[in-house]
Amino acid sequence: MANTYDYVIVGAGSAGCVLVNRLSADEDTDVLLLEAGKPDEKDEIHVPTLFPGLMQSDVDWEYWTVPQEGLNGREEYWPRGKTLGGSSAINAMMYVRGNPHDYDRWAELGNEGWSWDEMRPYFKRMEDFEGGESEYHGEGGPLWVEQEHPYGDVTNALIDAAVEVGFDRNENINAGQQEGMGPLPLTVRDGTRESTAVSYLHPVLDRENLAAQTGAHVTQIEFEGDTATGVTYVQDGSTDTVDADQEVILSAGSIDSVQLLLLSGIGPADELEEHGIDVKNDLPGVGKNLQDHLVASAAYELHGDPEIQQGEVLCQVTGFERTDPDLPAPDLQYFLARVYFMRHGFDNPEEGAGMTPSATLLHPESRGEITLASADPFDDPVIDPNYLAHEADLDTLVEGVKRTRQIGHADALEEYRGDEIWPEGDVENDADLREHVRETAQTIYHPVGTCKMGDDEMAVVDDELRVHGMNDLRVVDASVMPEITSGNTNAPTIAIAERAADIIRGLD
Repeated sequence: MANTYDYVIVGAGSAGCVLVNRLSADEDTDVLLLEAGKPDEKDEIHVPTLFPGLMQSDVDWEYWTVPQEGLNGREEYWPRGKTLGGSSAINAMMYVRGNPHDYDRWAELGNEGWSWDEMRPYFKRMEDFEGGESEYHGEGGPLWVEQEHPYGDVTNALIDAAVEVGFDRNENINAGQQEGMGPLPLTVRDGTRESTAVSYLHPVLDRENLAAQTGAHVTQIEFEGDTATGVTYVQDGSTDTVDADQEVILSAGSIDSVQLLLLSGIGPADELEEHGIDVKNDLPGVGKNLQDHLVASAAYELHGDPEIQQGEVLCQVTGFERTDPDLPAPDLQYFLARVYFMRHGFDNPEEGAGMTPSATLLHPESRGEITLASADPFDDPVIDPNYLAHEADLDTLVEGVKRTRQIGHADALEEYRGDEIWPEGDVENDADLREHVRETAQTIYHPVGTCKMGDDEMAVVDDELRVHGMNDLRVVDASVMPEITSGNTNAPTIAIAERAADIIRGLD
């Protein structure tokens, strides 16, 4: 006989850890968390400067896209966390809420309760902000947010260079005005990473009404008619099924939540039939609407004293701007790193130090999709982000690279700047810059939108994150975003889960 819980949560990532914490706070509610990865015991997880070593490690799903025509046929590497904390355990720890317009757009699209005024309390609730409570920030929440950093000389010079070429200084990009250049808030406490596993999960693992299992790869959602009743998973070579009295909640992320829905017969009927999967719900939007942030960079040799100082993280500066003043929100985000970061760091020069000012396309017009490669739950799905399919996306990134080069060539960096090594050669015209973007741009690791919320024919969940046409089944992770946010997506994903927990408990 299968074990029974009130809630079965699939995935211990940025959203799943939040849900476990909040739902199990009711001692009369039994919660089971199933995570395919291993415990977050790897040393590199907890030391901020070591996070690049987590890429293509045993805590990374190591996904790859299909060849991208817009990137000159390159396949693009997509790291995703496979451990407690999910991608919050392997990311660069950047804490960016996005722009208020992002959330107001979600509400305008018919999603009640998701406007900025309604979401801001959740951002405050989740924070233990270094600067204390204010109109914009919370204190005493689970997640520590570091605002002030021990800058080194090179990082200070990078900020000065940005101001020199026209950026305003912005001491808090998460408070009021987003535009300008300034400190990059980080989920780092006393020199260690604050993943959602550290901040939300570990403190409550001793609750008697909470069970958490690692190495548990969920392969199927179980149903009685249109009602989700549990899941089947494989652990240590054995297959088991657990029942959910209240709900099954998918928090496996924008890739794996999609794959599990499709494997369970929920998705475009023609795609399911192609793989011999019985169709339970012909839901055409599952896996569609894929959006991601693409980043393009300049890179320079770094002279002077390039040593990273004690407590200094690899990237501590970010900024935002609009290429058109009539835009409702910034369309470019910048990262000023005092290290090389060329194609995920894999193409960095073998010798010497560098600095990499980068520009991120915040609101791509291009849309991609995730589909099944087969009906085998252990096969990676097919990921096609369709990068730069719209010419406007390329145009905006080219403008961003021009700005990064202005920063790189500013007088403030004269003491430290060596040769420009990206773009290669004497590149000045737009045609060459376009080629540079196509040849070098990469994901900045923010896939969203593949189970979007809404009430149109391509929506997968409603504004309470319940899967359309099904009972007792929700999706709670970055996949539900109808449109991508203006900035890093980890903080918005945590806030989504905070609100979802209230919805599920009837508190919203």
